[in-house]
Amino acid sequence: MPAEAQSRAAVLTPKWLTIVGIGEDGVAGVGDEAKRLIAEAEFVFGGKRHLALVASLVKGEARAWPAPFDAEMRDVLALAGRRVCVLASGNPFFHGVGVTLARKVAVEDMRVIPAPSAFSLAASRLGWALQDVETVSLHGCPLDLIRPLLHPAIRILALTSDGDAPGAIARLMTELGFGASRLTVLEAQGGPNEGLRTARADAFDLEKINPLNVLAIEVDSTPQARILPLTAGLADHLFEHDGQITKREIRAITLSALAPRRGELLWDIGAGSGSIGIEWMLAHPSMRAIAVEADPARAARIRRNAAACGVPGLAVVKGAAPQALAGLETPAAIFIGGGGSDAGVLDGAIDALSAGGRLVANAVTLEMEALLLSRHAALGGELTRIAMSRASPVGSMQAWRPAMPVTQWSWIKP
Repeated sequence: MPAEAQSRAAVLTPKWLTIVGIGEDGVAGVGDEAKRLIAEAEFVFGGKRHLALVASLVKGEARAWPAPFDAEMRDVLALAGRRVCVLASGNPFFHGVGVTLARKVAVEDMRVIPAPSAFSLAASRLGWALQDVETVSLHGCPLDLIRPLLHPAIRILALTSDGDAPGAIARLMTELGFGASRLTVLEAQGGPNEGLRTARADAFDLEKINPLNVLAIEVDSTPQARILPLTAGLADHLFEHDGQITKREIRAITLSALAPRRGELLWDIGAGSGSIGIEWMLAHPSMRAIAVEADPARAARIRRNAAACGVPGLAVVKGAAPQALAGLETPAAIFIGGGGSDAGVLDGAIDALSAGGRLVANAVTLEMEALLLSRHAALGGELTRIAMSRASPVGSMQAWRPAMPVTQWSWIKP
């Protein structure tokens, strides 16, 4: 078929799936085209609340989402080619069901009519410049995700899961030293029951909060607040550890060598406290990491550190490498800590990388250093010697106390 004819055919091909964003004002906030498409649909999917809001428009079969929610969208996909409408809250492609559907349905088969997102509505109510505000969805997610955003004078909009979340966030912020922060709860935005209430985090006493709410936070902190800086090399005291931790200066250099890029997966082998994987994930919300640790106590500690640093999604595999590496998703980068000397672990990591994958291994023992020198001689890459000293008391005076030197091998798989 000629290109021009193909183009015309594509234009004429009906889009079987319609996704309509609606607000708490229901039918009143839906445009004419959206009303027509809802009415013409043979099947209309949505939450019970969504279906009730537009019940007067639905002429086909209304189907509420199953519980638990099916992220595979089997019921919708089974009707491919029929006239199907899916109802969503606000903008379906901003932390919404549209994102889930787009993984299963070609964009050419979808028609989308968005409404303002909860964040857009909140910013307009508060007079905040949305581009200058940190936004986070805590809907169905751990509240710990808010921790990395807590910096003085920052504004945050957080989409919550229920009426209890604002109080829980207030308690967490108070515990972390942000009790003076101003919290504003925006409830049922756009509907007849819309409300806006404000309280300090350390004096939060709001009750009977509507489950549909956005929490606006104006961060204020004490000098003792637990702030997670943006730079690599967090202070060691921010991690719970038993001495098995890559020290902050070495960690900063190591993360620089690992060169995180958005969306990548890291293996942190022999993770100890988990500090490398945690800081890798803190570089950007799209980053992922798997911490491999044989010691059960350390594995549990890694999970606690990940939550305390705001990256609860860090995966922890309890087991010894290289056996524990079997079946794991192929990483973009691998880090091996400095205490080992097992050639099988290093060679297993090398084999696991795809072309272009990055490996960084640190050695503090002579045996591990010899192994890295051998692999460098055979494969190339870069060798770096890192020596660090810290001032510490010697009687009534100060002197340099050297830390154990680290030999670092970094290599990119051809």
